[in-house]
Amino acid sequence: MKANRAGRLSASLALMLATMCVVSATASGGSAESASDATAPLAIAEGVWLLPGGVREDRQPDGNTIVFDAPRGLVVVDTGRHGWHRDAIVGLARERREDVVAIVNTHWHLDHVSGNPALRQAYPKLRVYASDAIDDALTGFLAKSARESAEYLKDESIPAPMREDIAADVATVANGAALRPDVVIDRTGPQELGGRTLEVHLARDAVTAGDVWLYDPLNKIAVLGDLVTLPAPYLDTACPQGWLDALEAVERTEFQTAIPGHGAPMSRTQVAQYRSALAAFIECAASNEPKAKCSAGWLEAAAQLLSGEADESAHAQSLTNYYVDMLRANGGRSEYCRAEAVPPTR
Repeated sequence: MKANRAGRLSASLALMLATMCVVSATASGGSAESASDATAPLAIAEGVWLLPGGVREDRQPDGNTIVFDAPRGLVVVDTGRHGWHRDAIVGLARERREDVVAIVNTHWHLDHVSGNPALRQAYPKLRVYASDAIDDALTGFLAKSARESAEYLKDESIPAPMREDIAADVATVANGAALRPDVVIDRTGPQELGGRTLEVHLARDAVTAGDVWLYDPLNKIAVLGDLVTLPAPYLDTACPQGWLDALEAVERTEFQTAIPGHGAPMSRTQVAQYRSALAAFIECAASNEPKAKCSAGWLEAAAQLLSGEADESAHAQSLTNYYVDMLRANGGRSEYCRAEAVPPTR
């Protein structure tokens, strides 16, 4: 579960801070993650590892990292936010006695890209692959969020570790040039990374202006980034119809296992359930139905994907209520969505 998406330091951070205890309790299926097990690598196929992200108590989240073994070194998909997450990536590389030769960023949210500068330092020859969506984010969403962070940094009622994370996010944004890709992904197609070929897909105007997801045909694994988020869809920077279109494209592959940006691996059935629940929620938000009905509909449609714990349900309800208001205030999308407005289709 994500408490503060993309290092966002405005309305949804305020919402997150109001429910911080819920976040810490439910981030890992009922308890805050311990320092010892939060980022231990899990082998999900031969030569493919998942380094789970998560939310430690009074901290902002790290996204999942996937590492592919390639002939010339390791290919890292997303780099997290915190030092302990980066240390886990480097630790795996050292254990394998291989260098990191490539980073692929699925999108520009800070819990997925903040490790880039440190890994560049550790492995100066690596290349970063991502869409160009971060360019507008650095002058738009992220710049605005950094400006608005001052009030939180001064607020001593916010736990010191959280304020430390907020300050680190501001520093990351200030060093935004180090987050930009060396190779801009501007189309969908096969991409050779470290000597290993993966199918690299670009979804324009989805969760962000440019989301990258990967398909490994050898192992039938799809790496989705934030095309799947729980306990609710995080729509702060999203174009809902593009998001739904991207999930349909994922389902057109032959994947058997999907790795979301946060949480455990998912089956084809679970991804289909998520897409259906998202479509129904977007449709409800575009209607005149009470937002409570939209929130209840999400909880019912996504029930098999959630833990069922009362705290998680309460947090999901708060988030979906917020997103109904946000969508209705902006014509059915985030204010940061630049795509042409079209009615969502299921």
